[in-house]
Amino acid sequence: MTIELRGNIGYILPRRAIKVASMILVAYAVGVSTVLFQTVTCNRILTPSIMGFDALYVLLQTVLVFTLGGQAVLTMSEPLRFAVEIALMVGFSFLLYRWLFTGGGKSLHLMLLVGIIFGTMFRGFSSLLQRLIDPSEFIILQDLFFASFNNVDGALLGYSGVAVAVVSFMAWRMRHSFDVLALGRDTAVNLGVDHKKAVTATLVICSVLVAVSTALVGPVTFFGLLVASLAYQLCSHFRHTAVLPIAVLLGVIALVGGQLVLERIFAFDTALSIVIEFVGGIVFLILLLRGNVK
Repeated sequence: MTIELRGNIGYILPRRAIKVASMILVAYAVGVSTVLFQTVTCNRILTPSIMGFDALYVLLQTVLVFTLGGQAVLTMSEPLRFAVEIALMVGFSFLLYRWLFTGGGKSLHLMLLVGIIFGTMFRGFSSLLQRLIDPSEFIILQDLFFASFNNVDGALLGYSGVAVAVVSFMAWRMRHSFDVLALGRDTAVNLGVDHKKAVTATLVICSVLVAVSTALVGPVTFFGLLVASLAYQLCSHFRHTAVLPIAVLLGVIALVGGQLVLERIFAFDTALSIVIEFVGGIVFLILLLRGNVK
């Protein structure tokens, strides 16, 4: 916030504050949603992004540019576009994930297969539409595909904070159920938890958090997997009262610290999202090679 703070402080400081606040909000949303998503799936590899959420975001942006035009999308009311993106992404993810994870006979292979199929289908539609749009509009579209903390709207940040606060209150009231859900469906039912209701509520929380994060700054596919995996490694036990805060703090350190390194050492020679995706992808491959599925 204050490193090399020179010039018009009244202009620079609020912009830096919005950037840092957006990083903290995204770190919180992605960290919490990933840990809770892994809780209901009883799997340490699955994340909302891996299950096709980012491909849905790309398709949504492509459809908007294809139907309305790049300039119309850029000049569209930010709150309106933000609300439409969140509503569509929450609706899709909730319907898909609830169908997958509330039944007793759903297997990991089915979850992965459905996620891959939907992700491939969304990318295929996106690729088809991108080939049909004007090259100048395609350039506009490309800017929407990468996570960026430099152009976050302050009003949207406020709306996002309200949405995150509401679902966080829901998560706080359910905090004692998460540890039981992580034991699996049969064990949770035997311990008296209404599994279907608890999973549905948790998926609503995850859907809103991921939708807000993605609509605010763009997709970050492997960031949640990275911070969640490190949180489990650093935590001495797997209780959510410890894992969730650790995941959030690691996310804040990664985003704020990473942005600081890029600005002061690399002088914006690369985007923070690219570095995070690269490291997160390596972690994902390591988990797969180690067979750390559960």
